[in-house]
Amino acid sequence: MNDVNLWADDAHARAYLERADLIPRRQEGQSALLECVPAATTRVLDLGSGDGRLLARVLEHLPAATGVAVDFSNEMLTQLGTRFGNDARVSVHAHDLSLPLPDLGQFDAIVSSFAIHHVTHERKRVLFAEIHDRLLPGGVFLNLEHVASPTPALHEWFLDAIGVKPEDDDPSNKLLDVETQLRWLREIGFADVDCHWKWRELALLAGVRP
Repeated sequence: MNDVNLWADDAHARAYLERADLIPRRQEGQSALLECVPAATTRVLDLGSGDGRLLARVLEHLPAATGVAVDFSNEMLTQLGTRFGNDARVSVHAHDLSLPLPDLGQFDAIVSSFAIHHVTHERKRVLFAEIHDRLLPGGVFLNLEHVASPTPALHEWFLDAIGVKPEDDDPSNKLLDVETQLRWLREIGFADVDCHWKWRELALLAGVRP
């Protein structure tokens, strides 16, 4: 498993932000995630927050809730400061998801959007367990993720759909199939585990802490 992660490079992060809104069906995936956030949620953790677009939508959906944003990219942390600097409901923390999660308290919902696939598979599974431990009973984990295609041909079909040439595929990606990730969530102890939405290599994986 490669350990390449280009997201510490500000230029790489900025290039992504310039095209982020052009990713097909992205808004549809985020809307599916919002449907899964319990109405009683009061505290949300967003892992790999990027510029905060997902957390902003969650907090717009739940105006009484507070949020914690986590990212390690200097560019993304700057963007988060710009977006949430005057919002007392949001705190921003610098943290690399390849390292154990810091103690940020307990949450009703932990969300992530196209971030966890940048860590190794071994770290993914450990991170899922850390997420489980930081959820309150009844809390949900909602991971809108970039997942692996079953075949190379389907992967190239996805790249073509998002306007990326195979030679420009991000080497930071460490894609894993949906079935393995759902199995890991069940083994860790999540209930009601399912893939609630999927378009090619974009999928919403979810589970509830009993």
